[in-house]
Amino acid sequence: MRTLPALTLMLAATTLTASAGPAPVDAALVAAIASPVRSPNFVARDQARHPLEELAFFGLKPGMTVVELWPGGGYWTEILGPYLADKGQYYGALPPAAASEQDSSRRWHAWVAAQKGRLGEVHETVLGPARFDVAPPESADLVLTFRNVHNWMDGGYADDAFVAAFRALKPGGILGVEGHRGRTDQPQDPKAKNGYVREDFAIGLARRAGFELVGASEINANPKDTKDWVDGVWTLPPTLSQKDKDRDRYVAIGEADNFVLKFRKPAQH
Repeated sequence: MRTLPALTLMLAATTLTASAGPAPVDAALVAAIASPVRSPNFVARDQARHPLEELAFFGLKPGMTVVELWPGGGYWTEILGPYLADKGQYYGALPPAAASEQDSSRRWHAWVAAQKGRLGEVHETVLGPARFDVAPPESADLVLTFRNVHNWMDGGYADDAFVAAFRALKPGGILGVEGHRGRTDQPQDPKAKNGYVREDFAIGLARRAGFELVGASEINANPKDTKDWVDGVWTLPPTLSQKDKDRDRYVAIGEADNFVLKFRKPAQH
C-alpha cells in the first residue's frame, strides 16, 4: 500500500467558518486513495489534485449519498466508488449522448465496466444541456464537481447545473466546487473559452441557485499560473496542448491555479 505525503491534512487553509480546525484523518479515505489497484495515471496526479485534503474539506463520510457531476475519466470515481461501496451511494451525472463530452462519457463507461465491481453500485444519471436529473430530489448529502464550470458556461447552462445540484441535495447538504481560477483584473468571458472562471463569478452562480458559501480552500492554488496561455488552461498539464513546444516550461508550472469552494443548501429553503 502506498503512503501519502500529506496526511497532516492542511484543512485549515482559508476557511470562512470561524470554528474550523484540522479534521481527523479518515482511515477509510486514506485506504481508498492509497489502494494499490488505482490507475497509475491517476495516482501520478495526486500531488497536484490533493484528493485526501479536498474530500476531507468537503466533509465526505462513508455513509453518504454522493453525486459527482461530469466524472470525466474517472479520477474521482476511482476513489469515491470503493469508499462508498459498503455504506453509501455514488451517482455519476454524465453529459447526454449528444453533448460534446460524449467521448469522455464513453471512456468513463468502459473504465467503470473494467473495475469488476470494485466500485460498488454506480448510479448513472444525466446533466445538461436539456436534462438535469442528477439524483432524486433531496436525496444527496454531497454533490461534487471538479473543473467543469467552464464547460457548462460554454454550453449556456451553468445556472441550470447549479440549480440541479441544489434540487438533488438534502436541506443542509454540501456542494463542493473546484474550478480553474480566472484573473480578477479581467472581465469574465461568459463562455469561459480559455477554461478559466473567476472565483467571484462561480460564487455568484451558486448563490443564484440558493446556496450559501461556507468555506474556501487554497489547497489547489498555483501562483505560477499567469492564466495568459496561448491555448488557455489546456496549455498546461495534464493536456499540454502545445505538445513538445515549450513543454518543459509548462510542466514546471504545473496544473492550473484552482479554487476550491464549499457551499451549503440552507436547512430551510
